[in-house]
Amino acid sequence: MQRRLLTTTLLLATLCLTTGCLPSRVAIDLDPGDGRIESTQVFADRESSWFGALPKVALIDVDGVLSHIPQPGLITPASNPVDRVVARLREAERDESVRAVVLRVNSPGGTVGASETIYEEIRRFSERSGKPVVVSMSELAASGGYYISLASDRIVAQPSTITGSVGVIFQTFNVSEGLSMIGIEGRAVTSGPNKAIASPFEPTDPEHYEILQGIVDGFYADFRERVIEHRPGIPTDELAIATDGRIFTGAQALEIGLVDQLGTVYDAFEAAKSLAGLTEAQLVKYHAEGARVNSPYAAAPDTRPNTVDRSVDVTLFEIENARFTTGFYYLWRP
Repeated sequence: MQRRLLTTTLLLATLCLTTGCLPSRVAIDLDPGDGRIESTQVFADRESSWFGALPKVALIDVDGVLSHIPQPGLITPASNPVDRVVARLREAERDESVRAVVLRVNSPGGTVGASETIYEEIRRFSERSGKPVVVSMSELAASGGYYISLASDRIVAQPSTITGSVGVIFQTFNVSEGLSMIGIEGRAVTSGPNKAIASPFEPTDPEHYEILQGIVDGFYADFRERVIEHRPGIPTDELAIATDGRIFTGAQALEIGLVDQLGTVYDAFEAAKSLAGLTEAQLVKYHAEGARVNSPYAAAPDTRPNTVDRSVDVTLFEIENARFTTGFYYLWRP
């Protein structure tokens, strides 16, 4: 049955691609479930006994570019990173057997709005539940990925983690000069002088970029204040280096004070237990219904059996998904 469904789906996708009804890249999910969150034990200090099950530490993935934009597949319901994180935090808040949370962050950042929302939701979770939150940084926790990490009670990075990139970017481009060389002139009819701000089709206007720079500076000031608030151990004379937009390895981040310790997800688990006052616990991974989970390092939250592998999206920053739109980003884009 699954083979027949796969063949039918691939034929449908091929037909749509050749007739132009779909973009050139789609995600196919043959087992979307109904959106419910499941949990699977991926580690325990000991096996449960007749004394009762061990208390839980919930492991929640924060993967890919942080955005409010839905990321639908061919036959999957739309979802976005913000919704996935918030839904799992609420599940951890409702479950009384969950005593702490480990956020496994693997993200280059994302929009300012999405990063800010996730940060606030983590803080809200901590305040409402009283449960500690520990961040375990994976390969990448840069810019917005670092911004949301600041909301936690402790940050654990791997030595090879790429983090930092404290700053804001608003990417623009201008093709007006190139168009004029082939006799094309772009002109927008607007209600005011700043309505078509930074239009790529008209000559650049310095006043437009002054307005945009003011917004970027404001967002950057907020980011920098978050660093100062949550990382008081950074020496004053090194604060400028820590927040000038450069990236650091996990080992370098520890030296400068951007993270608390080096270690793996298991070290983050130990830190979460300590903050929750636990001597023994089980680590349970939250994931979409039907996902195959064999270890804490299982694939992204929405990966299920027979699903196209989207793990490369973090590396490629989902540019191939055309998920980037004009806007302000806490994002590392090498």
